[in-house]
Amino acid sequence: MLDIPSLVRVHVDALIAAQNDMGVCDAIAQNRPVGKPAAMSIPHLPKVAGIDPAVPPPAHTHAPLPSPATPPGAVLQDRLAGWVSDLTTLHELTERLARTTVLDEALDELLKAGAALVGARRGLVVLEPSDGLGPTVTNGLGLAHADLGHIETVPRSATAYGRILDGLPDADGGCDLMADPDGLDPRHREVAARLGYAASYALPLAAETGGRLGAAVWLYDESAEPVERQRHLAGLYIRYAAEHLARLIELERARTHVATVAEELLPSRLPRVARVQLAARHRTGPRGGGDWYDALPLPEGALGLAVGSVTGAGPSAVAAMGRLRASLRAYAVMEGEDPVAVLSDLELLLRLTEPARSATALFAYCEPARRKIVLAGAGHAPPLVVGDRRTEFVETSLSAPLGMLACWEAPSVELSPDPGETVLLYTDGLLHRTGEPMDRAFARLHAAAASVPKAVRDDPDAVLDHVLRTVLPDGLDEADSAEDVVMLAARFA
Repeated sequence: MLDIPSLVRVHVDALIAAQNDMGVCDAIAQNRPVGKPAAMSIPHLPKVAGIDPAVPPPAHTHAPLPSPATPPGAVLQDRLAGWVSDLTTLHELTERLARTTVLDEALDELLKAGAALVGARRGLVVLEPSDGLGPTVTNGLGLAHADLGHIETVPRSATAYGRILDGLPDADGGCDLMADPDGLDPRHREVAARLGYAASYALPLAAETGGRLGAAVWLYDESAEPVERQRHLAGLYIRYAAEHLARLIELERARTHVATVAEELLPSRLPRVARVQLAARHRTGPRGGGDWYDALPLPEGALGLAVGSVTGAGPSAVAAMGRLRASLRAYAVMEGEDPVAVLSDLELLLRLTEPARSATALFAYCEPARRKIVLAGAGHAPPLVVGDRRTEFVETSLSAPLGMLACWEAPSVELSPDPGETVLLYTDGLLHRTGEPMDRAFARLHAAAASVPKAVRDDPDAVLDHVLRTVLPDGLDEADSAEDVVMLAARFA
């Protein structure tokens, strides 16, 4: 972070030295004893903290020239107050940025703070790392999505921020004045007139470790440009912001890699089994979680369905999830007709190889030809049966998660779905993402399943989409959440 106290200390020391010198000279001129400067007894001005993003900051670019009646110490005191106000404001803005942990939030905060520092009302930031590894993001301040689209139609070489992004030799940022016809691209002038801005000021985003990250540009409604003081403060702020963004970019890339690995560990496609239709949905949290599902064909036309969740998050949880899922597949092939035996073997493996972890799991052995399901669960949420005549949770026996007891065992449950009914398996991440207590989350899930339109109940994909939209409205199924979501649906003919 910027060392604001050190910057303040340098200014204060210099001004006090100058103030003392001027006090001595003034005392000699007035034939007074040299002692404490008169300016030192002036009460300290209150510290100015904060900045209103909607109002351009006060200008302290040039101190007024002293009049014959103005003591020299008062001029220095006023200049010192201006510098302290600027540095305090800069400190507060960098603190706000440091509290952001998500890339989009950081970009929005950068735009607001930069607009306040340079006295603009609108702007945009384009994140486009020079290493080509992404992510590529464009965020706007006071600009609609269509406005951003119009700006993107301007040739990059015609704008200061475009030259920054392309790494051109003169890509050091600067101000583009729309009123200056010399060298201004016609499309640039046209878009500026359409959006109603008369000038723009761009700065590069470059980190010491990550190189060029992108560019930020702010738009003025009038033909104006930031004064020297505003440029200086904005430059200091952008220098810190670029380092913060570089760290968030690395986190975003790591999250993306973990999510990709998690997706690769899950089934690439669901099997085709006679008399049953399958569908699945999976949402991975930003840190990468351990929720998983599986569907595998078994001997004699049987089908194994499984869902589970490993404690923890991140790469280690994803790796543990992959090992657990692979082991369950092996046990299911050998003794899938006995779900209790499958989970017992899985519990022993987990206790021996992952002693610091626990997991919930549910395994169902299905015989589609007989419409018969035998299932067992270990601390897992009960399945939900959805049909024309009923929507109800399956009554399963109370059981502990795997790895919590010295020896796990729980009785199995037998279920006979009617023709056309869908059995829905899921992980508790679906319930946790609602943000409600578990009893209300279960009630919401039940209501969502019961409200599936009859016209789409023959399609398990449509059933899952409806349930997700109803249980997690307003995009909660896509939002950044620490919880994974897994849903597996099996419709029996």
